[in-house]
Amino acid sequence: MNGRVGRLIYWLVLVVVLVSSTNAVIRKVFDSSSNAWLELQWYLFSAIFMGCAGYVLLNNEHIRIDIVNSHLDRGTRNWIEVVGQVLFLLPLCVIMLYESWPYFLDAFVTGEMSSNAGGLIRWPVKLMMIVGFGLLLAQGLSELVKRVAVMRGLIPDPHGEKSGPH
Repeated sequence: MNGRVGRLIYWLVLVVVLVSSTNAVIRKVFDSSSNAWLELQWYLFSAIFMGCAGYVLLNNEHIRIDIVNSHLDRGTRNWIEVVGQVLFLLPLCVIMLYESWPYFLDAFVTGEMSSNAGGLIRWPVKLMMIVGFGLLLAQGLSELVKRVAVMRGLIPDPHGEKSGPH
């Protein structure tokens, strides 16, 4: 699922460039602008960032301290990944989902609008927090299962050489 979502979100990068460019041209040529265009850019950036978090984890492109990680043996790196996922990634995702839900629900039920003149409704951007952390949680669980299976010798390492020297 995260692979499909990530490839779909690639297109949002083009959309945000077009929106940003159009807004800049209209502002310069016609000396006119709307807060809605600027907020739309922010919403699209949010969708790109939050929507691709799980995709980044799926493709093993997340940030690590490679200087340290590259000097560790594969077994140690596997344990660090499992502990990191269990103690940090998965709890963070659950906490963020739990804490974000009331903010989204309140914005949705009340029809919360931006306080800026001509601004947009707020619930779609708040929903991106839930969608993003939900996708990241699902991918984190998938990666945990795969890492444990690799450690038990049940499957080959899906990330192969990307995880550093053997």
